[in-house]
Amino acid sequence: MTTEPVTAPINAWAVAQQQFDLAAERLHLDEGIRRVLREPRREFTCHFPVHMDDGSVRVFTGYRVQHNLGRGPAKGGIRYHQDVSIDEVKALAMWMTWKCAVVGIPYGGGKGGVIVDPKQLSMRELEALSRRFFTEIEVLVGPERDIPAPDVNTTPQIMAWFMDTYSMHAGYTVPGVVTGKPISLGGSEGRNEATARGTVYCVVEAARHLGIELKKAKVSVQGFGNAGSIAAQLMVAEGSSVVAVSDSTGGIHNPNGLDIAKVINWKKEHGTVQGFPGAKDISNPEVLEVECDILIPAALENQITAKNAGNIKARLIAEAANGPTTPEADEILWKNSKFMIPDILCNAGGVTVSYFEWVQDLNRDHWSEQVVNEKLKEIMVKAFTETLAIARREQIYMRTAAYMLAVQRVADAMTMRGLYP
Repeated sequence: MTTEPVTAPINAWAVAQQQFDLAAERLHLDEGIRRVLREPRREFTCHFPVHMDDGSVRVFTGYRVQHNLGRGPAKGGIRYHQDVSIDEVKALAMWMTWKCAVVGIPYGGGKGGVIVDPKQLSMRELEALSRRFFTEIEVLVGPERDIPAPDVNTTPQIMAWFMDTYSMHAGYTVPGVVTGKPISLGGSEGRNEATARGTVYCVVEAARHLGIELKKAKVSVQGFGNAGSIAAQLMVAEGSSVVAVSDSTGGIHNPNGLDIAKVINWKKEHGTVQGFPGAKDISNPEVLEVECDILIPAALENQITAKNAGNIKARLIAEAANGPTTPEADEILWKNSKFMIPDILCNAGGVTVSYFEWVQDLNRDHWSEQVVNEKLKEIMVKAFTETLAIARREQIYMRTAAYMLAVQRVADAMTMRGLYP
């Protein structure tokens, strides 16, 4: 009996460094600056105790990484997931640096995570864990230093606990210490839809560039959480037909199109998109390979690899997730004339509206959703246009172009500031 060779899991940090190296090479970046930008500025690990409901004490492990602070305070989410690792957090922090730079907002990159499956915790345990973790990372965070936000499995409620914890220690209310808060506590209008909306603004521009008629386009969405489900709704609003979606349990496919509002209700009722009437159940990898014009990966990292990249039918791929495509897959997609809107550009709508929230909090101001969306569109369209111009000039794919734009901006800031002391 032959056994399949076990392939080592793809290391997100190695991928992030590889992507940076490609851009640094093309930019002929100074060797010293390259060494600085290739590593995170700070990596913080903590092991902290939490009282569980049964009276026991459990110790959890958490991380906060600041990759670069050259252009402003660190910005980036905190995720709660059983598979969180320091390498994953380092990669995500580096991607945040480029993401903020590519859309031109004055932040550096940060990221955090706790190794926990929050679905196994009661509400009281979740609050205790959140407050204790934020207390641990308080040595790093602050409205002018490092501003966390929601990420995988973290919510506006958790941001409210973070903000309250920090405020209690400061002795006064500090809304600007986190973003993604409930609107009643200084959150921004439009924040919940921002990642998906930014993705769709980019898709509209890319479709125009490629001559894809959105009213006739078929779309497949991998990942049906916040970004994926809202992106599906917004694509329907653009006149497109969503033919496949998936969540962590698997996917569904109907070549004639799905009723997304009904799929959302089905998922609420059944906890899965699978079993949806009138659709065929398919696997998560199959959602990437269905017959469609536009593919939106909105789940986790490393979904499109050298193994399946050749099977992708979509002409346009819009990365609503962080790091869904490996560098080897990028090569294959490029050779197959696929147009990629890379994550650091495509899903930067979330951090852009987080920036708006922070500005509103610092000024004790509140903007309407219309104002937020108009400002978001302006920033996303400008960043897309600048990235496309580099890609066409240099005859390279969009990811390397976005990296060149972002890395150059961060390198310029670092060069101007110089090395202290």
